Amino acid sequence: MTTPPAPERRRFTRAELESFRDALVPDLLPGPGQELRLLFVGINPGLWTAATSSHFAHPANRFYPALLQAGILERPISPSAGMTDADRDYLRSRGIGITNIVARATARASDLTADELRAGKAQLAALVRRTTPAVVAIAGITAYRTGWGLPKAVLGRQPEDLAGAELWVVPNPSGLNAHQTVATLAEAYAEPARAAGILT
Repeated sequence: MTTPPAPERRRFTRAELESFRDALVPDLLPGPGQELRLLFVGINPGLWTAATSSHFAHPANRFYPALLQAGILERPISPSAGMTDADRDYLRSRGIGITNIVARATARASDLTADELRAGKAQLAALVRRTTPAVVAIAGITAYRTGWGLPKAVLGRQPEDLAGAELWVVPNPSGLNAHQTVATLAEAYAEPARAAGILT
């Protein structure tokens, strides 16, 4: 498979990034006739993601390297300068979608309120009912515990489904999550990908 050239990495000043606070980033969802197998759910967009309109775009984020190492992707995606149409089409062709619990961009997930996370749960359930993924994987245990009112929840397959989809919680790939490496993230992300039939 030929890998399209990666766009040149962009740089933003702090003021430029701050101008994207509260901006919205469109969901990445399969088009008509495409099957949504696995819906990854971030906590909310960071400012770099909002600036590039590309999910998990910060250069320190390990999301796409982990998907590649897990075999979920068969070619690299490097969205720090903005995801290409070819990248988006490739993810859709793999049956992968991306959304967030909370839509608005902030500098850190800790800028969100508990009320926002609880409201995001209902909005996510509505999206899942509409798009019918086989598996939903929420990337962030702390946000999940707060939004779902489950303070003792642990990573992995959850006992309850979400609007008919198998529900998993996986580690957050942010560079701020020092407990995880690309290798441990890849191992965690491979589990819901197997459940969704993307990996065997």
